[in-house]
Amino acid sequence: MKPRTEQEQSIRRVVASALVGATIEWYDFFLYGVVAGIVFNKLYFPASDPVVATLLAYTTFAVGFVTRPLGGVIFGHFGDKLGRKSMLILTLMIMGIATFLIGLVPTYESIGIWAPIALLLLRVLQGIGLGGEWGGAVLMAYEYAPKEKRGFYASLPQVGLAIGLCMASGVVALLSSLLSDAQFLAWGWRIAFLLSGVMVFVGMYIRLAVKETPEFAAIKARNEASAIPFFDMFRRYPGNVLKGMGARYIDGVFFNVFGVFSIAYLTSTLKISRTDALLGVMAAALVMLVTIPLFGRLSDRIGRTRVYFWGALITALSAFPGFWLMTTSGGNMLAIWLAIVVPFGIFYASVYGPEAALFCDLFDAKVRYTGISFVYQFSGIFASGITPIIATALLKSGGGQPWQICAYVLFAGVVSALSAAWIGRDAAPRSAALSQPTRAA
Repeated sequence: MKPRTEQEQSIRRVVASALVGATIEWYDFFLYGVVAGIVFNKLYFPASDPVVATLLAYTTFAVGFVTRPLGGVIFGHFGDKLGRKSMLILTLMIMGIATFLIGLVPTYESIGIWAPIALLLLRVLQGIGLGGEWGGAVLMAYEYAPKEKRGFYASLPQVGLAIGLCMASGVVALLSSLLSDAQFLAWGWRIAFLLSGVMVFVGMYIRLAVKETPEFAAIKARNEASAIPFFDMFRRYPGNVLKGMGARYIDGVFFNVFGVFSIAYLTSTLKISRTDALLGVMAAALVMLVTIPLFGRLSDRIGRTRVYFWGALITALSAFPGFWLMTTSGGNMLAIWLAIVVPFGIFYASVYGPEAALFCDLFDAKVRYTGISFVYQFSGIFASGITPIIATALLKSGGGQPWQICAYVLFAGVVSALSAAWIGRDAAPRSAALSQPTRAA
């Protein structure tokens, strides 16, 4: 057995690799979401009704979530058969190249219908890349970590979401403040996408130095890898797949309401400047740098399902005071930022922090990459991808008032809380089963 110091050094290298790669991936993916409602609706989906144009832009945003399960199944399959590391390198390349090329796509005015088609195809590649990225990143940290600290270590790649979102919001906010609206729409927004090409080289350099996880290496050494991990997952863990997808609901809905839709809501409905709205989201992301690992560690101490159950309910309920504060702020930026930072930066982290380890706990190492990728990405179609579309439609049906959106968020929170309770009810028998030696399928 390796000395403790060497083991800790290995964990730190793996976590750094997962965190840097996840940061780049989330920057790429959510940069599209940030820009969709403020740029793409004007340049790539011209329409006489601004609401229709925004819905069309968010539809291409949703396509990325539809294709993520495909990426999860493909890279999960080979990650469970060939190894985690090689898949992570490939997903990073796919994601980075697609994002870089989005920054080069001509507008609708220049090439007509081919503009939204090109945007759609590159969004599909983004979704496929991220579909395999998330599962591999958290899995590397989870499988390297000591069992009593898996919640904490698996939460560290999750911090990549906060850093990536902070970078995406910050870069767009900086460009918005330095450039006029005409300059930003003409070419400024493209700079944010082109920066991805530089960051990919940094991520690749770090990931190439990481070794395969000991848990998967042991399975390969015993020649016990599953023949077809996807079928094996459904044969042995059908209930866990449903539980995980239900638990994921509040994560996807809440993130996209506060991290994506709120920007368009603040700028279009409340007439807040784009820079101020982005700064609020960026501030929440900075807070998450601390709160995500905090709740990950808490899940190791008092139980993941307990933290997730209460986190789902409290997070969902916080949408009501959050939107109330936005609508009654009278343009006061401190109130608006508080309305975003507290629900999004603090409460949301109570589900996103322990989520990675919660899902990893549902499967054994032979199908874990496939299992967590499918649960996270397939549920993302309805939990994340269509949320900005639903929120935009509910805002219109509510006469510009956000309370129907808040009710939808609450519904998602109840579903996730009940799913977490379901996981907790079966946790002891599952833990006992997973502690037994792995046998060939």
